[in-house]
Amino acid sequence: MRVYRGLDDLQPLPNAVVTSGTFDGVHRGHQTILQRLTEVARTSDGQSVLITYWPHPRTVVANDSQDLKLLTTLDEKITLLEQAGVDHLVVIPFTRSFSQLTSEEYIRQILIDKIGTKKLVIGYDHRFGRDREGGFDYIRAHQSEYGFEVEEIPRQDVEAVGVSSSKIRAALSEGNVHTANLFLGRPYSLTGTIVKGRQLGRTIGFPTANMQVDDPVKLIPANGVYAVDVLYAGQSANDQLLGGMLNIGFRPTVAGTNQTIETYIFDFEKDIYGEHLTLRFREFLRPEQKFDGLPALVEQLKRDEESARTVLAGH
Repeated sequence: MRVYRGLDDLQPLPNAVVTSGTFDGVHRGHQTILQRLTEVARTSDGQSVLITYWPHPRTVVANDSQDLKLLTTLDEKITLLEQAGVDHLVVIPFTRSFSQLTSEEYIRQILIDKIGTKKLVIGYDHRFGRDREGGFDYIRAHQSEYGFEVEEIPRQDVEAVGVSSSKIRAALSEGNVHTANLFLGRPYSLTGTIVKGRQLGRTIGFPTANMQVDDPVKLIPANGVYAVDVLYAGQSANDQLLGGMLNIGFRPTVAGTNQTIETYIFDFEKDIYGEHLTLRFREFLRPEQKFDGLPALVEQLKRDEESARTVLAGH
């Protein structure tokens, strides 16, 4: 997949089959669109092109932008779209000036002049242009003058999976990783750098890797304890798949004041400060709670470990 970060290096492509959108999460609803996009490109001897935007448009134009957390970072989205078989990814920097393009300007400047669109594939509810004024009906009414065809993916095809990015965000914010993973079609993940914490875990037999998430806009699921897969590359080019239990929260038993993301990695003893880990959420085990002292906490951690190992053995 070729990635264009901006429009400067983009030249019109031969027989371009195009879709566009934020595609946050690249979830099962998005996958319906991507499957049709790549199918149309293949059967018409064309090239599939996906236009997306970074930062997320809501962080630029919406009043609630400070509260918006995303399911995928840009790097994660690039990886997922490449796995879906997209030939060309165009990442347009989303600015206030770009948001003021009319639908007519968007079609002519981006779809026609820059990409050379021959067919546009869009979901039934897709909107574009200033104030989201453009859509399928607008393009279909003008497609003869634009010189490209437009195909709308029917409402029933997109809604058959009952998925949206907002539903997934809501599920994760409640700790409901089962529903989130079902909607995503894969486990939700966090990637970050391992940093030094208070190092209390090692004093009670549960040393943890304290993660600082790479992108501040990435959604962190609800506080609590989770069973997770742990991907660690270390000095190797290939990821090593490990198991672990993760605590997200404020560690009330030891008077913690800041939210931490701490993973006890099973059967693992390396010093990995400064290195990267990816956590894949498998199951929510319990909410975070305050215990009456460290002995009670340790007993609960032993039960958590047993539960987490049982969960991971079933995956």
